[in-house]
Amino acid sequence: MHTPDGGKLIANFARHVCGLKGDWTMAEFRATKIAEIREQVGDGKVICGLSGGVDSAVAAVLIHEAIGDQLTCVFVDHGLMRSGEAEQVVSLFRGSYNIPLVHVNAETLFMKGLEGVTDPEAKRKFIGKTFIDVFEDEAKKIGGAAFLAQGTLYPDVIESVSFTGGPSVTIKSHHNVGGLPERMNMKLVEPLRELFKDEVRELGRELGLPDVFVGRHPFPGPGLAIRIPGEVNKERCDILRKADLIYLEEIRNAGLYDAIWQAFAVLLPVRTVGVMGDHRTYDNVCALRAVTSTDGMTADIYPFDASFLSRVATRIINEVKGINRVCYDFTSKPPGTIEWE
Repeated sequence: MHTPDGGKLIANFARHVCGLKGDWTMAEFRATKIAEIREQVGDGKVICGLSGGVDSAVAAVLIHEAIGDQLTCVFVDHGLMRSGEAEQVVSLFRGSYNIPLVHVNAETLFMKGLEGVTDPEAKRKFIGKTFIDVFEDEAKKIGGAAFLAQGTLYPDVIESVSFTGGPSVTIKSHHNVGGLPERMNMKLVEPLRELFKDEVRELGRELGLPDVFVGRHPFPGPGLAIRIPGEVNKERCDILRKADLIYLEEIRNAGLYDAIWQAFAVLLPVRTVGVMGDHRTYDNVCALRAVTSTDGMTADIYPFDASFLSRVATRIINEVKGINRVCYDFTSKPPGTIEWE
């Protein structure tokens, strides 16, 4: 992506130097993976951890197509989702696909554990560990599952571990890669491990998932916790949810949603003086982030018009109690990451 005619160079090498036909299709991948899942699982039971994102949803639908009711999905709702997303997940799986689903509302548990925690890595590790603890409890209730399914993608593998055992640097700590605590005694099923995000979307469409779900922007496992630098609590999550909803609504209204890889609001641990009518305010700063990318490994900022950003900022300040200033993040990846924490 960062070399002039890079795509042509690789295509020429693959097709004309190596002699590959280029006749691979996502339908072929789907059929191959279904056969692999059936062979790996046999007549065993599988539990799939749903995060509410595209990756785990596509993995779950693919596995369900392979083994049917041998699969049970567990959706641990940590209270750190975007507005309305938990309801969407439950509706999609129970209504549209009739996939067995356990919905665990664990918001109180997560919020209590996040009290006073400000370090980004500490937040990620607490959320990951607590997710596994809650998941393990539910797995015991279901009983008899020998396999755990996850929506691990290839960028997760690259950024979490050295894939070849070499010296590559670990960028992210909160990913599924590397398995689960041995106490769970389950084998991993990771059918998307070789795919990038754009390929997962294509597979989702191949499986018949609705485009409004498949085309959703990526969302991190720790959810809003890493979009709220500093301490996380329900009040700050609710403020951020409202701001984020307005931002994405304006992006959709402008017809820009599909042109952007990821867009979201961040609630900063910074308060500034403002004026609302005849009153002085001292409220939070909200930062807006939007990037373009093909695989999430690198990213450039989306060049919004100033009039668009002004409109979004005005709406957020007028409609979200607790925010009185809005900024736009102009940092590419690298040097920044896409998420703030």
